[in-house]
Amino acid sequence: MFAKTLCAMVIGSATLAPVISTTVFAAPVAATEQQATANLVKQLGGIRSLTANFEQTTKVSANKPKQQKGLTAQHMNQTFKGIMKVERPGKFFWETTTPAKQTIVTSGKTVWIYDPDLEQAVRQDLDEQISNTPALLLSGNTSQIMKSYRVTQPNKGKTYYTLYPKNSEGAFQSLTISFGANKAPTLMILQDSLGQTTYVKFSNVKVNSKIAAGTFNFTPPKGTDIIDQ
Repeated sequence: MFAKTLCAMVIGSATLAPVISTTVFAAPVAATEQQATANLVKQLGGIRSLTANFEQTTKVSANKPKQQKGLTAQHMNQTFKGIMKVERPGKFFWETTTPAKQTIVTSGKTVWIYDPDLEQAVRQDLDEQISNTPALLLSGNTSQIMKSYRVTQPNKGKTYYTLYPKNSEGAFQSLTISFGANKAPTLMILQDSLGQTTYVKFSNVKVNSKIAAGTFNFTPPKGTDIIDQ
């Protein structure tokens, strides 16, 4: 409830009297889980491909963070910038360019995480990595996403959604994703079990533009140490 106070002169009186007018705004109506799921499916269904710049920042809680899967010390209290490219279903390219370079790429079943400074590439199953890199959701099969997450839409008139993993052992507790007027994602907010929050802002977003076919293929450079997880 919000109140707005107006002062007016009372005609025919020598006294100034306050006249208080109260305007009541209705609270936003949340969608049912079924409605939220259907709306998100429709939202993602219009995206065949996507390219964007990203800026990612993780805010650390006052307590010393514990080691947690998917969140390492190098990600804390820093801002990472880079490029994202997505082609649905299942193709994903995420390259951090600042302050250090790292590439996450998949063309389907296997995710590669390549760190050129360490000359190291981690090879991981896609289903495992999707819980640690939520942006991969944008490239995923919609029906599979709905099996893995409970979807809410706090305001059914607005295109933002909060997803809760059905598996409590994942790297995050909730993921909020907001879409802009062109149906492209503009912001992702990730909450973990330690009270840490990661913000991923997208800019220069292009929906359904052509992406070079070789973008999602990865071959480790000669001399790279390959780690299977």
